[in-house]
Amino acid sequence: MTLTRKTAAELASSIKSGEVSAVEVTRAHLDRIAEVDGPAESGVHAFLHVDTDSALAAAAVVDQKRADGDELGPLAGVPLALKDVITTADMPTTAGSKLLEGWRPPYDATITRRLREAGIVILGKTNLDEFAMGSSTENSAFGPSRNPWDLTRIPGGSGGGSAASLAAFEAPLAIGTDTGGSIRQPAAVTGTVGVKPTYGGVSRYGLIACASSLDQAGPCARTVLDAALLHSVIAGHDPNDSTSIDQPVPDIVAAARKGADGDLSGLRVGVVKELGGEGYQAGVEARFNDAVALLSKLGAEVVEVSCPHFAYALPAYYLILPSEVSSNLARFDAMRYGLRLGDDGTRSAEEVMSLTRGAGFGAEAKRRIMLGTYALSSGYYDAYYGQAQKVRTLVARDFDAAFAKADVLVSPTTPTTAFPIGEKVDDPLAMYKNDLCTIPSNLAGNASASFPCGLADEDGLPVGLHVMAPVLADDRLYRVGAAVEQAYAAQWGGTLLEQAPALDGRRGESATADRGVVS
Repeated sequence: MTLTRKTAAELASSIKSGEVSAVEVTRAHLDRIAEVDGPAESGVHAFLHVDTDSALAAAAVVDQKRADGDELGPLAGVPLALKDVITTADMPTTAGSKLLEGWRPPYDATITRRLREAGIVILGKTNLDEFAMGSSTENSAFGPSRNPWDLTRIPGGSGGGSAASLAAFEAPLAIGTDTGGSIRQPAAVTGTVGVKPTYGGVSRYGLIACASSLDQAGPCARTVLDAALLHSVIAGHDPNDSTSIDQPVPDIVAAARKGADGDLSGLRVGVVKELGGEGYQAGVEARFNDAVALLSKLGAEVVEVSCPHFAYALPAYYLILPSEVSSNLARFDAMRYGLRLGDDGTRSAEEVMSLTRGAGFGAEAKRRIMLGTYALSSGYYDAYYGQAQKVRTLVARDFDAAFAKADVLVSPTTPTTAFPIGEKVDDPLAMYKNDLCTIPSNLAGNASASFPCGLADEDGLPVGLHVMAPVLADDRLYRVGAAVEQAYAAQWGGTLLEQAPALDGRRGESATADRGVVS
């Protein structure tokens, strides 16, 4: 097995034992990126920036520590792809926007610092929808990323670059952020694992804000154990983040290892009645029903639960999020950092700001800023934003009632598999519906994750099983995910990604019939 096909846990073990060096592992992944990533027009385009020298230098430090007899962390020397909305002092942080093209932050985010302290090697920054607003990565100012299963399809969004880097075997680990599904939806459509931790469970310090009450960073990986190991590195209280929870992190790694025994006896699983039916692709529902049957076979008690206010989660979200976007993006005013246009001495500050924001923001960012500004305006605040917050409370109450009957809730992660690039770019309402199943967890702040559960019959593309757990019960996600993963691995002979047929060396080309990972 090549180094790029090994799991993060396997790589860490090999590095610790001296079987392979961290530099060798890093170089293998950098070579893979050079081979398949390419520009938006022809390759996967998962990365916006690759820092070869810094990555190799960080790997060399790990090798030296091992040579000196120092204790290495559980993921020391393992490469990682970092979503380009998290600040890094040594690399540009663009948030996928022309407004921040080339901007180098003066500090590392808490997540970045914790990754470095753990000896994890940051390969570079991954592509995303501008300021994390979108479900396809098509809103990136630097061109879309592509789904390695089929390069004509989207890899999800907003964190499509992170998910695509995993599916293309460019990195074994990645970090994403999730405001309404931006970790879980890309995981579902690329056949990878994506976890949205409990809100406040991972620091947001240094995460460029989209919607502050909804944003949450989390781990992305190809296996459940790898995600748990990464989650344990980045989680924990941070005094720099006022929303950070000052409570112990559940033992998620132990939960993942326990789940791998395949026994879910005593676990109550609630199937959410409202998350299915009309509008859901037949192949998605078929694989979801198979997954529910598997949970029952593994010993779980399956019950149906009703969350009636989930039907209003999508419209509520698209009032709350734009309102917070309107406030957060006001800081990009051409006065302090980033793009500045028209500052020739003849224009007022207001004119410079207008020119810069007009040219710097893309269509979706402008759309959400305008929606949010309107919703917060005098005379409309109570009618729109205030009412949406009341719906948010009702959604949280639905979760509370459902969790009284079940330990975890399940649904499809997305209503459909990955759709063709360009299919929905001019229909924002259709694009928004991709987050139907994932948005409620962001509104309530509870933990949730997506795990691969097979391929849809219609197109042979990945489907995700969405698992939701109560606040601070993130360990339940890993127990369920590991049990499902183990059962499917026995059935498939490996992970879902190992079922993907390889393209025959035609980097950047794809046809629907091929549906392969770039080889």
